[in-house]
Amino acid sequence: MSDVNPEAGGSGRFVFEAIGTRWQIETDAPLSQDLRDHILDRTERFDVTYSRFRPDSLVSRIASAPSGGQFDFPGDALALFGLYDRLHAATSGAVDPLVGRELELLGYDATYSLRPAPGAVRAAEHARGRPAWAADVDRDGTRVITRRPLVIDVGAAGKGYLVDLLSAVLREAGHHRFVVDGSGDLRHSGPRATRVGLEHPFDPRRVIGVAELRGRALCASGVNLRAWGDGLHHVLDARTGVPVSEVVATWVMAEEAVLADGLATALFFTEARRLAESFDFAYVRMRSDGRAEISPDFAGELFT
Repeated sequence: MSDVNPEAGGSGRFVFEAIGTRWQIETDAPLSQDLRDHILDRTERFDVTYSRFRPDSLVSRIASAPSGGQFDFPGDALALFGLYDRLHAATSGAVDPLVGRELELLGYDATYSLRPAPGAVRAAEHARGRPAWAADVDRDGTRVITRRPLVIDVGAAGKGYLVDLLSAVLREAGHHRFVVDGSGDLRHSGPRATRVGLEHPFDPRRVIGVAELRGRALCASGVNLRAWGDGLHHVLDARTGVPVSEVVATWVMAEEAVLADGLATALFFTEARRLAESFDFAYVRMRSDGRAEISPDFAGELFT
């Protein structure tokens, strides 16, 4: 939850659905219809590239290519895939955009069946070897080269990246005081901070603390956000295909939402001190036993 109010005065609010979730943009002045259409077009182009939930997307074509092939991504893929290179290395492979097939096997598939595949199917799949980002994908600029069907899932950082892309659209249109909220992935611009509640992962009526967000991004991840079955949720260790259990929620502040989003996932697997060797960020992390930790430079406080 947040007190989203970039500035007093003639503020505007634009609410829409995109990439399977609710978005809200708050600005100090209403957005023109042309700008709203531009924002919707930008989200559609992102979705038709990266969504594994729609059959006409580029990543769906990669997943259905029997022998692999060469696939050309748009220019924005350079930064996104570059971050995945760094996250993959910093987490020793735990964060991997090729985790998509493991998610499908657990039931988080294109039809949202939420029914895990039979054990024999999963065993046969694993016998062929889990794909790894560093070993099974070659890249030449924005061209991705594969040798077998691969299910790319950019969920660890993709929504944050779209937050950044839409923030750039706003700035190019002359809006410099805003909050872009992609269902909890936030990018703030303007001189006055907004207070953001850190929602308890198992009780949406409670917060465990508050963040003071100004001129930065804040992204959260929790095992409760997309959960089904007994202990099944969307945060998987790509090395094992097993949902994490020790950490239940994370919040990360960084200069860009794509980085905050990616690190919010990485903190489920890797200690902050190791990630800090490669990235600049502040964080809160909650463990399954209820203990929460906050970095000294996190702009906010914990209540418990």
